[in-house]
Amino acid sequence: MDPQVVGSDMMIDDYDVDEKQDVAIITPAESPEEPETEPAADDYEAFKSRHMQPVPDLEIQAEGHHTWTIENYRSLNKKEHGPVFEVGGYPWRVLFFPYGNNVDHASFYLEQGFEDKPPENWYCCVQFVLVLWNKNDSTILHQHSANHRFNAEEGDWGFTRFAELRRLFASSWEGRDRPMVENDAVNMTAHIRLYKDPTGVLWHNFNNYDSKKETGLLGLKNQGATCYLNSLLQSLYFTNAFRKAVYQIPTDQDAERSNSAWALQRLFHQLQANDQAVSTNELTLSFGWETKHIFEQQDVQELSRILMERMEERMKGTEAENTLAKMFVGKMKTYISCINVDYESSRIEDFWDIQLNVSGNKNLDDSFKDYVQVETMDGENKYYAEGFGLQDAKKGVIFESFPQVLHLQLKRFEYDINRDTMMKLNDRYEFPEIFDASPYLSETADRSEPYIYQLHSVLVHSGDFNAGHYYAFIKPHKDGFFYKFDDDRVTRATLKEALEENFGGDYAGLANGNLGIRNPYTRTISTKRSMSAYMLVYLRQSRLDSILPPVPEQATPEHIARQLKEEKAVSELKRKEKEEQHLYLTCSIITNDQFRKYQGFDLASWDLDPNSDCAPDFYRLLRASTVEELCAKLGEAQGLSSDHIRLWVMVNRQNKTVRPDQPLLDRGMTVEEAFTKHSGREKSFRLWAEVAQQIEDGKPIWSETQSHPAGNNALLVFLKYFDVEGQTLKGVGHVYVKKHAKVSEMLPTIADMMGWSQHSMPNLALYEEIKHSMIEPMKPKMSFSQAEIQDGDVICFQKDLVEAEAFAVREAGNYANAKEFYDYLLNRITIRLMPRFPQNASTEGFDLALSRKLTYDQFATRVAEKLQADPTHLRFSTVNAATSKPKNVVKRGQQNLYQILNPQYASYSLNQRNDALFYEVLEMSLTELETKKPLKLTWVSEGLAKEEFFELLVAKNGTVGDMLLELKRKANFDDATLPDVRVYCILSGKIQKELGNDYPVSSILDHHNLVAQKLPKEDLEIEEGNRPIYAFHFDKEPSRPHGIPFIFHLKPDETLKDAKIRLSKRTGLKGKQFENIKFAVVSKSAYLKPTYLKDDDVLIEMLTADLLLGLDHLNKTRTQSGKGDSIFIR
Repeated sequence: MDPQVVGSDMMIDDYDVDEKQDVAIITPAESPEEPETEPAADDYEAFKSRHMQPVPDLEIQAEGHHTWTIENYRSLNKKEHGPVFEVGGYPWRVLFFPYGNNVDHASFYLEQGFEDKPPENWYCCVQFVLVLWNKNDSTILHQHSANHRFNAEEGDWGFTRFAELRRLFASSWEGRDRPMVENDAVNMTAHIRLYKDPTGVLWHNFNNYDSKKETGLLGLKNQGATCYLNSLLQSLYFTNAFRKAVYQIPTDQDAERSNSAWALQRLFHQLQANDQAVSTNELTLSFGWETKHIFEQQDVQELSRILMERMEERMKGTEAENTLAKMFVGKMKTYISCINVDYESSRIEDFWDIQLNVSGNKNLDDSFKDYVQVETMDGENKYYAEGFGLQDAKKGVIFESFPQVLHLQLKRFEYDINRDTMMKLNDRYEFPEIFDASPYLSETADRSEPYIYQLHSVLVHSGDFNAGHYYAFIKPHKDGFFYKFDDDRVTRATLKEALEENFGGDYAGLANGNLGIRNPYTRTISTKRSMSAYMLVYLRQSRLDSILPPVPEQATPEHIARQLKEEKAVSELKRKEKEEQHLYLTCSIITNDQFRKYQGFDLASWDLDPNSDCAPDFYRLLRASTVEELCAKLGEAQGLSSDHIRLWVMVNRQNKTVRPDQPLLDRGMTVEEAFTKHSGREKSFRLWAEVAQQIEDGKPIWSETQSHPAGNNALLVFLKYFDVEGQTLKGVGHVYVKKHAKVSEMLPTIADMMGWSQHSMPNLALYEEIKHSMIEPMKPKMSFSQAEIQDGDVICFQKDLVEAEAFAVREAGNYANAKEFYDYLLNRITIRLMPRFPQNASTEGFDLALSRKLTYDQFATRVAEKLQADPTHLRFSTVNAATSKPKNVVKRGQQNLYQILNPQYASYSLNQRNDALFYEVLEMSLTELETKKPLKLTWVSEGLAKEEFFELLVAKNGTVGDMLLELKRKANFDDATLPDVRVYCILSGKIQKELGNDYPVSSILDHHNLVAQKLPKEDLEIEEGNRPIYAFHFDKEPSRPHGIPFIFHLKPDETLKDAKIRLSKRTGLKGKQFENIKFAVVSKSAYLKPTYLKDDDVLIEMLTADLLLGLDHLNKTRTQSGKGDSIFIR
């Protein structure tokens, strides 16, 4: 900003340093206590050395200083400029407000000194100090310093409150015997140092920053708390071989929003082809995430693993099959090797990533040494080697191979037993740019190719366990630079920013007395860096060309690129329409065609779905187009001449109806003029298009509605027919009637329009549709004038029923006259009825239009008719709006349908849908149901693999034995199975107790989880010496249980290795799924960590009565409703 252009009256915000703290670091004049003497202002080199320390790691481009002697201070103008001087080849000057820039301080700023404006894209990164000093005594001085990025928009920077005016002119400056301004003169020295900008964003304020323009790269928008997802996606995107593999997944036949591969292909193409940051909304929707998942930060390692699994599933049977495994999978060997005999027990496993301990380790090498550390098994911990007995042995893990793309997860978050909570480790932990993994390979590993790795990505977390932010430093090209990907902003980064600044540890160079740095995410002050790497991605140097191949835009699947191009064109068209919206006017037009198809109040509903056959037609017209041109468009659509169409203006009446008011006779008038004249207060121009019914010599004959000499002018009236038998109300058309004619004179016209002969025409009852809640009968002998009929009024007619006929119609649950049917329309709501327990996945609900005045019994009768069921056996439940799950059972009573859907008390209506209900067809009436207790139970019949959910109804005074009889009936198992079934009460995923057959159901609480299991033969025929133990499943942490817990019988002297055969049979888990289970001893205390078992451990010795057997494996039953505690991808 140039102050000369804007003027001094607009300077406060532009110069106030508090407004720009994010880009300028301004320090006070006072320095920390120093033993050395303060250098004089005219000792320029000493002063610069003392007060303008070079910024670390930045290269100096040029530096210099200039002194301006300010004379006649009290005679100066409100704003002054010092002489122009040059530093680094650029002109500079000091901008001075002698009497303050709207403050009571003298204001000084450094300003670029170009005569006109700086060259295009010019900027300069400057460190500067402004020193005000006594002309006669250079030791009397006052200074301020700052760093700033000067450019065309911010051409000046400095200090609005440089020095208080009253102090400048005081007889003594800070205890000295002279003033600062002496003899109306003072000196101002500007020390300037220019720095080279290594990243292009040094001291950038990021106003109008364009990532694509500056770096050629795009960021991802943060949906709420998805920065962790953005970091991972960017790392995978720039692993070019992964991107190419994703592009090879065939999605052209499965291009839908639930397909995560299709969504990921679209995202990757947009990152390559778009100009603005890309949204991940489509991708998270394809994962099946809801809003709550968007605002929850999740574990990146788990997300990465699940995303890889989903992509692998999609790649099966395609040219990309096994691509990910070749790229990301390595092999490690877990072994126990005897020291004194030739015996080794080992197992080789695949790994996708490696979790490394940060605690207790200084760097990456330390963590790998810790990972492959050998444990000696001796003394009481000797290993039982088959054929050799107890032996001293070495136990450990060694790597057989590392993948081309090495994902390292740094365990920055750990459980603190003293604080009883998860904490983040901010200790310093170093990692190199080049890493040699070969020292951690086994002796037999293939070393024909070097295992030298180059750092590709550093995923960073800033904050603590409870709050923080994620971003990434990525090196897209093997010989390029690192870039910082911080959601939608991408900037070039230095190697130090990517590595050293993410090591964690203490801040360097904190001044004495400085308590630390405030973290913007946790708002706490700490001496330790809160930003630290939590995931590293290394690429094998010998495979860089195959991992980072060029991926041109043409590599995108053709259907993806084409679809996105079409969507972009549509979006651009909408944007253009929005920009040109002021030039256009939207006209909503109805004809008799829509009126005849419409069932409701007025002539039409202006808010209907545009795809409805009775919705108005919408025309977007230039405001300058004429009424005649609009008629021509309508005529072209209907195959008519434009002069056969006449437009009527629709107006809002005081009774809240919308009716035709008057025709537009001046066809040369513009639509804007017509709109302004007749409907200026409306949002859109609403019109009715009348088609001429009389044509003579090709010319239309219009009925005149203007004043008649005798006052008997024609009135435009619309007719509706209520069909009592069909229970429908539809428009018939329009007629012109004479104002003084009797209502009965209209009956022959109605007969002609309905196609009734004089003999077949029924007796008719007529009603005027005055407003929605006022439908009044009309007397045939009255004139239209007496009935107060005017242009645009609606008259409804129906077959006139005798009392007996009307009674029969009402008994059938229908409406006997138009007034009753209009009341139904006024109170009509469409309810979505859904089965609470669908028989199969394809079972869908249905919509039912009902009056909200219906009582519970009337409503149940209507639903029963649809379902062909007994209404007394129907039970309804409200719907939770947030989860779409059942909320509360609706109690049968006197409330009507509206009261059921909109409860009076807020606690009941909270999160309740007012347009949907669940229904159940019960096996008994609601009256009988009141004597029963509902129980929810999970039935496990085949091992633990097959689960079925049942809701059972048992007599309130019944027992668990009665509940099992009901379960037998519902689950349809035989009598022989019943004695083998046991019922358990489950708490937090673990068995709390077994419920005997005599246990009263009245003691079972609503929050209890019940599981009924058919016990295997070995659990029924218990051998002597066997002991039962409770077992359960968990995912990583015992506090994250899943699946069905069970009882397992331990045998004397049986090792884990031998017990696995029985465990596989008991759980129904086999193959790779069972092999991935890690078995552990788990305390009943929630705070102790599990102890993992070895194959040779004797279970009955390891598991005492107060311990549990834990099965640690991935929870694959996570659902969209969030049953699992962790992240998922559909």
